Amino acid sequence: MDEFLKLPVGIDNFEKIRQNGFYYVDKTSLIEQLFSNWGEVNLFTRPRRFGKTLNMSMLKYFFEIGTDRSLFDGLHICANEKICSEHMGKYPVIFLSLKNAEGLNFDTAKYQMVELIAREAERFPFLAKDTNLSDRDREKYRVLTAFADGHYQMSDDVLYGSLQTLSELLYKHFNQKTVILIDEYDVPLDKAFQHGYYREMVALIRALFGRALKTNEALAFAVLTGCLRVSKESICTGLNNFKILSITDSRFDEQFGFTDKEVQKLLADYHLEARFSETKEWYDGYRFGNVDVYCPWDVINHIDRIKDDPNARPEAYWINTSGNDLVKRFVDKANRTTRNEIEQLIAGNAIEKTLRLDLTYDEIDNSIENLWSVLFTTGYLTQAGMREDGAYRLVLPNREICEVFKLQIQEWFKKSIFSNAEQLTAFWKAFEEGNTDGVEMYLNRIMSNSISVFDIKTGEGKKEISYHNLLVGILTGNADWLVKSNVEAGEGFADIIVETEDPNAGIIVELKYTKNYDEMEQACKAALDQINDRRYQEYLLNDGRKDITLYGIAFCKKRCKAMASGNL
Repeated sequence: MDEFLKLPVGIDNFEKIRQNGFYYVDKTSLIEQLFSNWGEVNLFTRPRRFGKTLNMSMLKYFFEIGTDRSLFDGLHICANEKICSEHMGKYPVIFLSLKNAEGLNFDTAKYQMVELIAREAERFPFLAKDTNLSDRDREKYRVLTAFADGHYQMSDDVLYGSLQTLSELLYKHFNQKTVILIDEYDVPLDKAFQHGYYREMVALIRALFGRALKTNEALAFAVLTGCLRVSKESICTGLNNFKILSITDSRFDEQFGFTDKEVQKLLADYHLEARFSETKEWYDGYRFGNVDVYCPWDVINHIDRIKDDPNARPEAYWINTSGNDLVKRFVDKANRTTRNEIEQLIAGNAIEKTLRLDLTYDEIDNSIENLWSVLFTTGYLTQAGMREDGAYRLVLPNREICEVFKLQIQEWFKKSIFSNAEQLTAFWKAFEEGNTDGVEMYLNRIMSNSISVFDIKTGEGKKEISYHNLLVGILTGNADWLVKSNVEAGEGFADIIVETEDPNAGIIVELKYTKNYDEMEQACKAALDQINDRRYQEYLLNDGRKDITLYGIAFCKKRCKAMASGNL
């Protein structure tokens, strides 16, 4: 590419991308696969930010009557003349994205559904004047779009049948059955679960979908997307025409997410081939069916950043697009066995779990095993194979997701520490008095009961930094102390210096990491020697603090040893 195309950061409208010179990774083979793997109602479940809405927009512009056919010039689907001649621009299309259908209570959420459907109906104003429709049919359309006093006036009965009614009116007008596209179908259920009106929303979705997608003579076919494969019993009772295409299905496995080949081409088009390995480390690793894929949101954002700033490093784009409540709930519920399993994942190892892929939202919190299943279906875990009995080998997909878990674990760790004020106060007292037994007892206890992120497979320096951050976090909880980290003192930099409430006293800490438990005592002595050899005490002495306690503390996995001495 001599002239770079703009990257579509945050743009999920196919027409806008194609008409305004944005880069597009061609996923139009999805259209061919819909016909070769025919299903009357197709449900794709994929994690968020994997191109679901853009693909649905692409389907809308391909199938809808009156479409601009030039939008598809040069794309894969144009080579299939049979499908293009028979299906391109041949259907009325109803397209709903429910990604913003939410509310703190049911009435608010229900009205948002009313508004979305009414505005979609307003795309077809010709139905109100169509003389080929009966007076009754035209009245049905007016009821769908009735607006007064600043609000749409759709009653519950009209809402429940709204999608079926609109599809029937379009069928009568065009003499062609309707395609129904529903994006992020489970967002209203997720929000309802979070805010306490799940049962009411299930009843609404069941009525809405049941009439539109079951025994609807005006339906050509439907495509739905979502994050979770919500149990049929919860919202789709009797909908036997559903074809579930989850992340474990090999069909359509390349259509959501970027493949290695697509990412390599994208990087090459922006002359960024040298950044492939870091892109793969951070954003690859999701396995859909038989294919490993990258998160498109991450890749697009990363390339958009580094094409203008060669010094920019990878960032956690995906995890910052919304809250990570699932990981928080998971970590909060973790028992000792689960904490050990999380440690294995962070260390880069696999764990084996039997998963349920068809949960209802109100079953998620019933057991920790259900949360494992949801983390898998929503992209926080991925598969690295299966056992003969059907259990999955689960791993963290990439470095970005590892950072999610580490961040949430650190938050949980702080909450756990500061929730026990009595033990924490006793530790601060022991620390101030040079009581190494008390210091060791507390640190060993909290590390033993924690989810460790300290001894993961990183360089030695990084391991020491993790323990350093742990201790600094505990010490800074004391509002009466001034805690300083990596302070220039004497002839070097002290790990931690504490100015206590007593203006004559202070504490200096040097930390060491060891591979073996039997080396911890020697490491403590080496730490104390370093403090004295490099005269770190001068920092406190210059401030008039002469009652100084020196600590050498060694860490090995989930154990620590402390030695203390007075100022020499």
